[in-house]
Amino acid sequence: MPKEICICSSLVKEDSFIKIRMVKRRYGKKVTIIEGLDEDTNLEELTNKLKAKCACGGTVKDNIIELQGDQRSKVKQVLIKMGYDKNNILVQ
Repeated sequence: MPKEICICSSLVKEDSFIKIRMVKRRYGKKVTIIEGLDEDTNLEELTNKLKAKCACGGTVKDNIIELQGDQRSKVKQVLIKMGYDKNNILVQ
């Protein structure tokens, strides 16, 4: 199907169940973990957008996005604006 009429990406966003949690690492450093994103999602691009919006560093490891600091509320708001369903985003 042509990309103009394909609704596949919006369906994937609606069906994704995303978990956002914060863990403490060595020396008390806080890291926000985002998991549950679909493998078809361009995680590098999404990570770059989240890092820019949250003004922090981050990386992708094993289909999991890690952001420096406690960014849980900001990440949830950014994901909702990007089209993910707010009922499918769990913040712990």
